Amino acid sequence: MELKLSSPQACIGDFTYDFFWQHRGAELNPADVIPSQVSTSYSYEDVVEALKKGEYVHIKGDAGKRLGSSLGVDLVFFGGSGNELPEAGSIIVDGNAGAYLGMGMLSGAVYVKGEINEPLGNVVQVKSDLEGYKKFVSITWLLHHPGEKEAGSIQQPNEFKEGILVLSDRILRSTLAARCMKEAKVHVKGDVGISVGILMRKGFVLVEGNAGMNAAALLNGGKVVILGDTAEFLGVEMRKGLVLVKGGCKGYVGAKMTGGRIICRRTKPVPPVEEKRLEKEDLALLAEFGISGMLTMNYGRYEV
Repeated sequence: MELKLSSPQACIGDFTYDFFWQHRGAELNPADVIPSQVSTSYSYEDVVEALKKGEYVHIKGDAGKRLGSSLGVDLVFFGGSGNELPEAGSIIVDGNAGAYLGMGMLSGAVYVKGEINEPLGNVVQVKSDLEGYKKFVSITWLLHHPGEKEAGSIQQPNEFKEGILVLSDRILRSTLAARCMKEAKVHVKGDVGISVGILMRKGFVLVEGNAGMNAAALLNGGKVVILGDTAEFLGVEMRKGLVLVKGGCKGYVGAKMTGGRIICRRTKPVPPVEEKRLEKEDLALLAEFGISGMLTMNYGRYEV
């Protein structure tokens, strides 16, 4: 499939259709024709269906924001399993790409000839098999498939060895490790954007810096540790798992939370979440990250 665009367009190859379940087509209808096409009239749905079949989508021109969001996810809302599509296709962009490339991406690849605006989504650059293009694959896909050749060709200063993905490039990424289902580890030497660890079931994400809104949103297992500060809605709709925040947290901690455990500086969570006494395992975890003695009195354990 080939699209020539006269101007950048957002949400091309966005498997969520920009969260269709929230706006029900009021903001983006999958059947709508993507604007600014030259000599073609493909809809947003046409592109997504092609990618689901493992096809290449070649964009000649610049792409806008949210390119390839949730690429490779068999979304439950649209009748899928919620798991990875193993044979998802790839997007090739001859121009530039806007911010949030690969938000929540799970499989497939995105190739970009030009520049990419930050923040990125759940992607990391690897050695490209198309000359003249930068290649990006899903971070979660690498965690699920550490034996694949892409795992050994991550572009420095990032590296993947002994089962640990270390991100040292200081690029801001959102939805990092989204939907991870394996016992793998990501170590971020810097900040992350929104929704780090969203929908994780297994694994461990360690963030040395700060995190944006919705950290550990919909967490369903695994562990997220943030050594800096977090923005609003920490643990929103959290179901299982553990979150530790060493720094400060803004408001609405635990909103719509139904399970799991949050350890952070003492705050007023959103009911029915309530503060409970720190247990031995909590104190051991705090000590692991340099918080012990009287300092532990500043922290609480938050559960439904």
